[in-house]
Amino acid sequence: MNPPRRAVAPSFTPQEFRAALGMFATGVTIVTARTDDGRRVGLTANSFNSVSLAPPLVLWSLASAAGSMPAFARGSHYAIHILASDQRTLAERFASKAVVDRFGGVAWREGEHGVPLLDGVAAVFECFNRSQYEEGDHVIFVGEVERCRIDAAATPLIFHGGRYFSEMPLA
Repeated sequence: MNPPRRAVAPSFTPQEFRAALGMFATGVTIVTARTDDGRRVGLTANSFNSVSLAPPLVLWSLASAAGSMPAFARGSHYAIHILASDQRTLAERFASKAVVDRFGGVAWREGEHGVPLLDGVAAVFECFNRSQYEEGDHVIFVGEVERCRIDAAATPLIFHGGRYFSEMPLA
């Protein structure tokens, strides 16, 4: 028997799919970059994964329709920040469409390639924009990590079931 060459139509609604995905606890990241004209951009993302140790590769994804897509698609570098448990407000700020200047009043410094690096995070990865893959309604970005640092004393911020946690609740 020949295996099918296409997936069958989903047997669930988009809301059911989103709810099922929400059962996977993730860390919370903010991805930052610069536009062609030097403007800072950043967004909250929980679609982050390691890919390879040699070479050091990570991935994250962004909705194709995102307003910041051109900056990330054309830029040579970006930074992925794993947020610490006390940075929920920062996660919400960078996730909000209402905040005009997401960097206003936020402590940051400039990285090696001009990418904004946020202070106080659990870890940060400075990445070369190695490759991009269009899949469904998102673009998957694979970054080659050029520099990383960690705050070994930090506890990461966690997202599960549509809520933030500074510690996962015990059963």
